Parts: sequence; C-alpha cells; structure tokens
Amino acid sequence: MTPPKDLGMLLLAIWLILFGLLTSPFLGLSFSHSGDVLGVLAIVTGVLLVMKR
Repeated sequence: MTPPKDLGMLLLAIWLILFGLLTSPFLGLSFSHSGDVLGVLAIVTGVLLVMKR
C-alpha cells in the first residue's frame, strides 16, 4: 500500500477539522491529550508539505 501523493494536504485537512472541533466553545469536545495530538499532527503535516508529498 503506497501513501497518496497529496498526503500533506490530506493531513492538513484532518488537522483543520480536528482543531475546529476541539477548540469550538459551542461543541465542548475535548480529551486529555488533545493539544499533544494536534501538535504532533501539525509537525508531521508541516514536514510533509515542505517535502512536497
């Protein structure tokens, strides 16, 4: 199974959706390590976008 060519953009979309869900005050969704998960996902996404994957 090969990763898609636009994996960075896919991860960016996932990060934006998760960030929106976890930080919107009217939904109230959160879990104990949500900041850590979003931070790691942002770093991975940034690296992949810089590498043009």
